[in-house]
Amino acid sequence: MSYTDMAADVKRFFADHKLKNHTLIGHSLGGKVAMAMALDPSLPSGTLSHLVSVDMSPAEGPISPEFMRYARTMLEIERANVKQRSEADEILQKVEPNLGVRQFLLTNLERGENGMHFRIPVQTMIDSLEGIGLFPYALGKDGAPPERQWDGPTLFVKGEHSKYINKHNVPVCQAFFPSMKLVELPTGHWVQSESPRAFLGCVREFLLEH
Repeated sequence: MSYTDMAADVKRFFADHKLKNHTLIGHSLGGKVAMAMALDPSLPSGTLSHLVSVDMSPAEGPISPEFMRYARTMLEIERANVKQRSEADEILQKVEPNLGVRQFLLTNLERGENGMHFRIPVQTMIDSLEGIGLFPYALGKDGAPPERQWDGPTLFVKGEHSKYINKHNVPVCQAFFPSMKLVELPTGHWVQSESPRAFLGCVREFLLEH
């Protein structure tokens, strides 16, 4: 489950539904998928009009331990065969005290024949976590431009209290996406969950500007 594979899935969705000139928004790991799709050399011209990456840069680096904790707890929820969302929330409280974050993580939970399960393949995600810190496109050497660039309007939304976008990787964002804009909101990593109105407002303003 690489970023290239996931970007190809999104690209296929766009093609199947004949989508043109659309805005692609991705949060966290979804931000890397969105960026990988924008940089894909086989992406037909005019597929994307705007790109928004929420609290994620294209820089490579180790993943946060919280991702593994969340993933393993999601697997625990599935194996517990919980019948109610409240039961799943009780299990998730062991690793995440913030109600808003828990509610966001549980949006993927749905009811099945043998209890509730997540729409995403949790075990596959766990097996792929080591590669999540990577990015499929490389920076140029000795200050040269990277192998791929997307020069369409690009917005990076940073959570003020999050370190996923920082002074060290903003230049990486600029290298891959030279037409980028950076906006910071007073949140942690879960920007759109913690401050939905401010998030929608800054995205709307960005789209109207471009």
